[in-house]
Formats: sequence, structure tokens, C-alpha cells
Amino acid sequence: MKKYIIQSIRLTLVLIILLCVIYPLSIALAGKLAKGNGGGEKITQNGKTVGYALLGQSFTKPQYFWGRPSAVGYNAAGSAGSNKGPSNPDYLKEVQSRIDTLIKYNPGLKKADIPAEMVTASGSGLDPNISEQGAAIQIARVASARHLNPQKVKELVALNTLKPFMGVFGPSSVNVLKLNLALDNL
Repeated sequence: MKKYIIQSIRLTLVLIILLCVIYPLSIALAGKLAKGNGGGEKITQNGKTVGYALLGQSFTKPQYFWGRPSAVGYNAAGSAGSNKGPSNPDYLKEVQSRIDTLIKYNPGLKKADIPAEMVTASGSGLDPNISEQGAAIQIARVASARHLNPQKVKELVALNTLKPFMGVFGPSSVNVLKLNLALDNL
């Protein structure tokens, strides 16, 4: 019996050192080697931090591209989905309200042309990217609000489109914050 207790204590000590010291330190080191030194990839403009590349932000003015809705108000401390199912009446009202808003502010837009990510929140509520289609349906509104040629805005969207990893893994996407900053710099 004493033999098993000593082995159990040794195993516990080894696992404590491995899982409570070595593993966290290796993760912290990996973070320090990543972009942003483990603090996230900051986006700066004129020497001032305006956001983070991997965190969505709220844009509601007509002259900006709008991102994916957030169930948590873009609060990174409360990252979560809405936990409402597709048959929940409150959820359906929210989605219909988002559809109505998109149609109201994007003349000529049809309900069938709206991609799902523009009216549904992501699992984290912090998704910084939208699809190319999500950006395309907003080009006319943004160009009109900024008094720009729609072709110029379309070219800017193309320049800010992230292609799939290695050309095949995942869909193309557009980082909304980076696109809006590029618009401001025109």
C-alpha cells in the first residue's frame, strides 16, 4: 500500500510541474513569438490604436461597411453566442429586424441576396470578417454616402479581401475594420 501511495504522490508532482509550470510557460512563449507579442495584432492609425485585427467592432454609419452582428455587443470579455435556437420567436424577430435594416439602408437589395452572416451573430460574437458577398451588397450604399465611384469602392474591397489559405482552405473574407480604415484613407 505504501508503494502505491508514494507512486501516486510522485505522479501527482510530475503532472503538477508539467501541467502547471512547463505547459503554461510554453504557451506564453509561443504567444510572445506571435504577432502582437501575445496581446493581439493591434491596428494603428496615426500612432493610435484603433482596434484589433481579430476582434469585430460595431459600425452603423452608412459610410462604413457593417460587420457581422454580435450577440454580446462586441464585448471581448463576454464572448458568446446568443443561445437562441432557429425557432425561437425573439431570435426570429432579431434576424428579421437585421434584414429590414439592411434592405432599408441598401437600396435595391433583395432579401434573397443577403448572406446569412450579415443577419446572424457568430458563435463568439466577435467575428471581424465578412464574406465577399457581405461586402458586395454594401458597396452601393458606402459609395453613395461617401460620394465615391462604386467601381473605386469595389476595387478597395478586392484589395482588402483575404484569399483562402493556400488557395483552397476556407472561404475568402474581408476584415471590416481594415476595409473601413482604407476607406477613410482615400
